Amino acid sequence: MSSENPTPIKLIVTDVDGTLLNSEHSLSERNAAALKAAAAQGIHLVLATGKSPASCTALLEQLGVPVYGIYLQGLMTVNAEGKTLSQQTLDPEVARQVITYADERGYSVVAYSGSRLLTRAMNAEVEAYTVRYHDPMPESTGPLQNLLWTTPIHKLTAIGEQRTIVALRWQLNTQLGSSVRLMQAGVPTMLEILPPKGGKGSALKALLKELQIPSEQVLALGDAENDMEMLEIAGVGVAVGNAHEKVKAAADHVVASNDEDGVAEAIERFVP
Repeated sequence: MSSENPTPIKLIVTDVDGTLLNSEHSLSERNAAALKAAAAQGIHLVLATGKSPASCTALLEQLGVPVYGIYLQGLMTVNAEGKTLSQQTLDPEVARQVITYADERGYSVVAYSGSRLLTRAMNAEVEAYTVRYHDPMPESTGPLQNLLWTTPIHKLTAIGEQRTIVALRWQLNTQLGSSVRLMQAGVPTMLEILPPKGGKGSALKALLKELQIPSEQVLALGDAENDMEMLEIAGVGVAVGNAHEKVKAAADHVVASNDEDGVAEAIERFVP
């Protein structure tokens, strides 16, 4: 197979929902075959997702090859053997302020602690969110504020109507400034609250340093705001056809959509 990329690719990093998986949240045979073929050449594979490690277990079993994981929007990086290489957590006081503000205004909040999901009390909104992302059902813990000094929290997700999420993002940005990083992963009804240095891009940089791979030898694929840093870091940044327009603008190339095996197309084009 010929390649459009003159620099050999040593690492492929791909977003999961909306990129690697199709609209049915399934891994196509063509995408799986392309990733397995790359792994057979000794290319490192990395999943980069806002999801928890537990939510990717079935996908990793389907692939059946060594895969690194950048989970929880870059807040936890795991090697192919499942060992945690690095992680970041929210400052408990900052998390308390976010949760209290959101609770008082009627938002549902889900806290992520590794593969554990925690919420004050299950409701239809939280259940729908969990089902959408194929995450484990959250534990109902009562007030989340009571856990913050004993349970490390990697990120918080606030869920609400699109109009109110816009207002929440503005308010938290005003109130907390640089003590958090606010992110929306292509879903207008949810807002993710991360530590200030969180993000897939910073996690990818750290992993490349660990593996001693230059960014020029990276193929990155994504579809949403939280993928843009990866695409800009990578020597070959690729947006799938269903990506947001600003993501396409940040990418070097645009391929077919996630329902048309865009990941496989990119690998076939840019990996010899």
